[in-house]
Amino acid sequence: MTEALEQYILQHSDPESSLLSAMVRDANVNLLRPRMLSGHIQASFIKMMCRMANASKILEIGTFAGYTALAMAETLDEKGKIDTIEIDDEMEPFINRYVAQSLHGDKIHLHIGDAVNIIPQLTEVYDLVFIDADKRLYKTYYDLVFDKVRKGGVILADNTLWDGKVLNSPTPSDRQTAGIIEFNDYVAADTRVEKTMIPLRDGITIIWKK
Repeated sequence: MTEALEQYILQHSDPESSLLSAMVRDANVNLLRPRMLSGHIQASFIKMMCRMANASKILEIGTFAGYTALAMAETLDEKGKIDTIEIDDEMEPFINRYVAQSLHGDKIHLHIGDAVNIIPQLTEVYDLVFIDADKRLYKTYYDLVFDKVRKGGVILADNTLWDGKVLNSPTPSDRQTAGIIEFNDYVAADTRVEKTMIPLRDGITIIWKK
């Protein structure tokens, strides 16, 4: 992806909202890892997936700054809801500041804590799940949410190309790459779903529950 191609894509896509643009500027100044933001092109894709799935109930695993949660909330009607889980409690003030400014903030329900403990407590049946958290636990997240996704629902998993590291055998200490490879192989063999991996940003896998 060259900068010129990226600009061409942006020119031919809907613009980023002013609130999300402000968040990006704020994140680049004040957060240690602003690269973890989904970014406009990827968030636009995820929004489109929400619309195509006619998603009303959404679960996000890994909120970070809240960029993708706010983008997905733009697709929901007044009855829609997003449960989003973030393990880092230091992110909570940043997230809440932007949720409070959003016209759709009341649809976002932030859970602070370990997703492995929180997911079993959730009682919703979800139309769409977006996984973008601890890469070592992707398979665990997938197994925990699977029965909470409706038939015909969608699971999106981010970073499934992991900077191309999936092509090589990970070192014993590289548990994140090992986790992504384990997840990718597990989903590829799962006959309960249809799946496709696309090379958007760092790779995103689209999983449709039969």
